Amino acid sequence: MALVQEAWAERARPQRSRYRCTRINMRCMGVNAAGARLEEQWRDILSVHARTMCEIDRALHPYGLGASDFEVLDILAAETPAHGDQCRVQNIAGRVHLSQSALSRLIGRLEKDGLVRRSVCEEDRRGVWVALTDEGRELHTRVLPLQRDVLARMLEEPTSAE
Repeated sequence: MALVQEAWAERARPQRSRYRCTRINMRCMGVNAAGARLEEQWRDILSVHARTMCEIDRALHPYGLGASDFEVLDILAAETPAHGDQCRVQNIAGRVHLSQSALSRLIGRLEKDGLVRRSVCEEDRRGVWVALTDEGRELHTRVLPLQRDVLARMLEEPTSAE
């Protein structure tokens, strides 16, 4: 019975207060609509990323590589001779979307496959350098066009005719 009385009391409140709530709700709906648009954009970005990574994985699979493997090879291939064509693992970690332990395992696999070599940093014994081997550089050169083709196809802006 008390619930019924509260419901009737709620309905008996003045219209002014209800109007004010409606204005506030309309503002909230505007914020919610903007938030929904941002969420939709974010989900679109994630979807494009996931589809692109899958396509890169598919294109590189015959060469024994995945998208993350390629990213590490690509970073190492871009290093300048001034650094001896090597890069600190810590610097690679800041450029790929892998945890430190996942990156270490990935580099271990690449090293086992003869694509990279690791060495201890002489200046800082805690640091580890990674460099492409000749085999790694040759494989990177061979698969680079495949990866770039996937990027061009997946990231191409749709035309108005589509």
